[in-house]
Amino acid sequence: MPITIIALGVVLLLVLMIVFKANGFIALVFVSAVVGIAEGMTPLAVIASIQKGIGGTLGSLAMILGFGAMLGKLVSDTGAAQRVATTLINAFGKQRVQWALMVTGLIVGLAMFYEIGFVLLLPLVFTVVAAAGMPLLYVGVPMVAALSVTHCFLPPHPGPTAIATIFGANLGTTLLYGIVITIPTVIIAGPLFSRFLKNFEKEPPEGLYNPKIFAEHEMPGFGISIFAAIIPVILMAVAAVFELTLPKENAVRQFFEFIGNPAVALFISVVIAVFTLGLRNGRKAEDVMEMCSSSIASIAMIVFIIAGGGAFKQVLVDSGVGEYIAGMMKGSSLSPLLMCWTVAAMLRVALGSATVAAITTAGIVTPIIAVTHADPALMVLAVGSGSVIASHVNDPGFWLFKGYFNLSVTETLRTWTVMETLISVLGLAGVLILDTIIH
Repeated sequence: MPITIIALGVVLLLVLMIVFKANGFIALVFVSAVVGIAEGMTPLAVIASIQKGIGGTLGSLAMILGFGAMLGKLVSDTGAAQRVATTLINAFGKQRVQWALMVTGLIVGLAMFYEIGFVLLLPLVFTVVAAAGMPLLYVGVPMVAALSVTHCFLPPHPGPTAIATIFGANLGTTLLYGIVITIPTVIIAGPLFSRFLKNFEKEPPEGLYNPKIFAEHEMPGFGISIFAAIIPVILMAVAAVFELTLPKENAVRQFFEFIGNPAVALFISVVIAVFTLGLRNGRKAEDVMEMCSSSIASIAMIVFIIAGGGAFKQVLVDSGVGEYIAGMMKGSSLSPLLMCWTVAAMLRVALGSATVAAITTAGIVTPIIAVTHADPALMVLAVGSGSVIASHVNDPGFWLFKGYFNLSVTETLRTWTVMETLISVLGLAGVLILDTIIH
């Protein structure tokens, strides 16, 4: 019966979001309440559970999401992202421009949300296409693939960070595993896959928008631009290495555990970016602070959707469904990693939103970790992989890609949807291979 109630709850969530176009946060909170009451909880207990789930999730994520948004805004609005992209394109040369844009997508994608990175970097793609006379998809797909892969696998991006928080996974370990999976995935789904898209080439759309293009003197230097974007990753990765190699009481490990904490690492990055990208580059303090303030508005709804997923997870735990699911998994031969991926993939296809699919999946499968002793970091990556599969007409990213690459719906299904599915399947393969190596 508990599983039936969960299944009906997920169906209700699908109906609310697909048929009635309900806001993700509202739908998740409503479904959490319905499932809790159906499982026998009192209305007051349901409210307490929802509040606990929202507070517990945002308590550990609010700083990470807030500082991450600020860093992304600073990297974007100071011209640092443009500096990184143009320098790499010049360094790699025309023949390897795909690889330059792929690396740019990975670096920029670490510091900002997918949609923001996409809109920010597309003008550079159009510039390369016009200057070098190269096909649009051939140049652009590697960059788009890189942005999508960071969304799946690499903290401090919101998706994997939120799932890791729910699973209790170490973010540094998740990042290291994610990097291992990211490298082959982005190469295959980016530069290699784009070679098969010659039949879909179109001219860039005319008059779509007029992006801000920075003059040479307005941009910070390349070294500080790339350093500001990747410093949180460096700090988290170093901390993870020391956690794996040094004893717990070692002072060096404790120091790097502190500065490698995602919230601390991002705070340090924002402070460095404020001075190096902003103030030292001639910008007024109030203008730099306005960038930080305005960045929060862009993530408000994502934060609330993640909070709604936390509420759903907590209701499942408090109503006893978690224990029921855990009991079902005892002695099961089904791989928990494969199960995570499958559930996330099904929700992704139905809902469209990768974030909602991932967060909902995390709430459903969390009890499995304790029973199966699955690696929480690999579980995070399995859910992330499943949450991007088969993007189609119910995903805003589908229409973003279609519009900017001037494609028809059918052409978008044969390019963007295939690329996202490729990333998902390669990610799952990477997770399963890592699992056999580690364990």
